[in-house]
Amino acid sequence: MTTIVKALQAVQARILQAAIQCGRDPQSIALIAVSKTVDADVLRLAYGAGQHVFGESYVQEAVHKIAALQDLAIEWHFIGPLQSNKTKAVAENFTWVHSVERAKITQRLSEQRPKDLPALNVCLQVNVSGEASKSGVAPAEVLALAQAVAALPKIKLRGLMTIPEATDDVAKQHAQFRLLRELRDDLNARSFALDTLSMGMSGDLEAAIAEGATLVRVGSAIFGERVKTEKA
Repeated sequence: MTTIVKALQAVQARILQAAIQCGRDPQSIALIAVSKTVDADVLRLAYGAGQHVFGESYVQEAVHKIAALQDLAIEWHFIGPLQSNKTKAVAENFTWVHSVERAKITQRLSEQRPKDLPALNVCLQVNVSGEASKSGVAPAEVLALAQAVAALPKIKLRGLMTIPEATDDVAKQHAQFRLLRELRDDLNARSFALDTLSMGMSGDLEAAIAEGATLVRVGSAIFGERVKTEKA
């Protein structure tokens, strides 16, 4: 059994245990293997082990891997910062975008989504910690952005995403994830039909699941610590 297979099984076991502990159906939580900087041949191994959903942050790197793995039925999620000059490649190659924080970027994604593809699933990225270094809209701006995004053709607003403050304080982890869930619930009370909370990573997925995560994004616990890169 390869290291990747063992790592995937370990993460799946964590998800299962976390779901059981908070009384949730484990099937309601999907694992996104965050594969930025990971070679295509390693992703092929992970796919063979049953992992079919991958998250990428660097557009050019991702497009090369998508082409190399086009024989596999992979669901590709874009989870990184998105610049205007990269929206066309994302609109053409991905099924999901988690990092929407500006209406202008989403407008470009809408216009550039190929007509023969289904609507692009998007999540609004929210800065729940208030850190200046973090991407995402402030909680107070979520409603206005949701209204703008939901009105666009070829875009399907699915939910919210966050990258919270990195902390070992479990109570703080819960509080940040709870805020995202409450924002989602508030939007749904306003007639949005959002079914997705993209939150939780290698170090805090248990707290995220307890607070309602439906997509957890795990990289280092599967592929090891990432090598720093300048790829965009």
